[in-house]
Amino acid sequence: MKRYDVIALGELLIDFVQNGYDNGNPVFSANPGGAPCNVLAMLNKLGYRTAFIGKVGEDIFGRQLRGVLNSIGIDTTGLAVDPKIHTTLAFVEKKPDGDRDFSFYREPGADMMLREDEVSEELIKDTRIFHFGTLSLTHEENSKATKKAVRTATEYGVTISFDPNLREPLWNSLQDAWKAFDYGLRHCDILKISDNEILWFTGKEDYDEALAYLRDHYGIKLILLTLGKEGSRAVCGNYDVTVPGFVQANTVDTTGAGDTFMGSSLSYLLEHDLNTLTEEDLKEMLTFANAAASIVTTRKGALLSMPERAEVEALIKG
Repeated sequence: MKRYDVIALGELLIDFVQNGYDNGNPVFSANPGGAPCNVLAMLNKLGYRTAFIGKVGEDIFGRQLRGVLNSIGIDTTGLAVDPKIHTTLAFVEKKPDGDRDFSFYREPGADMMLREDEVSEELIKDTRIFHFGTLSLTHEENSKATKKAVRTATEYGVTISFDPNLREPLWNSLQDAWKAFDYGLRHCDILKISDNEILWFTGKEDYDEALAYLRDHYGIKLILLTLGKEGSRAVCGNYDVTVPGFVQANTVDTTGAGDTFMGSSLSYLLEHDLNTLTEEDLKEMLTFANAAASIVTTRKGALLSMPERAEVEALIKG
């Protein structure tokens, strides 16, 4: 038995999300966020054991974030504190359709400063799944730390999950971003990638061509393609399954929808053998993940807004 079901490494930050106006001035709420911890939050909601590896500043936001993770049951043994560099901040501007634009305050931010010696091999080898993205590959220091974690997971036979989560403003060039995508794709067993990311990375004009490219070049066991309100698609072995989304009339914030989808998918994979998934398994997994992602778009914030299993099942039945 492993101590943890899923451990994630990466950014932990404060999302300042725009929530209306006061006297003509935009009003922002400080929400805990960061894709890897959003994924863990969904897993915790579903009853799984998780831990996070990352870094925050020794400031009010760093203390807030550690407190939030502890309160929802995410193990913070691997969460380091930087005494000099402040916790990373992101300002999220919502568009009328619920989509968003990001502005990051991260030059530098504490999450960039995670060192290789701060990544515990003992922690990583004691989990069933290790999850990461590309934001922990943007700079030399955190890139070394991430690659040590990936090497350790590979060495101990831990299943590796990867969600690139492209944020263009955080890269010196899109060529550097492409290289980070390529690194993750070469090392993962499970890939979650969005519709715009897969076309950008592969340079293809449609999803069929793009998925074929990833299958042929990387041999990833399971590829999960999110399609926004259109739903999602899974490619695994000889199966290629698409499941429509659950469109909500009361969508208020799409932040964290992809992470909710990812956490829900990983929960299914913790209960099913990745090497023997059937077509029906893939449909069941995508249906649950789509429904969970749909629910979180009706709530403000992400990390503290994950749905209960019963809520997801009720939406599916309804």
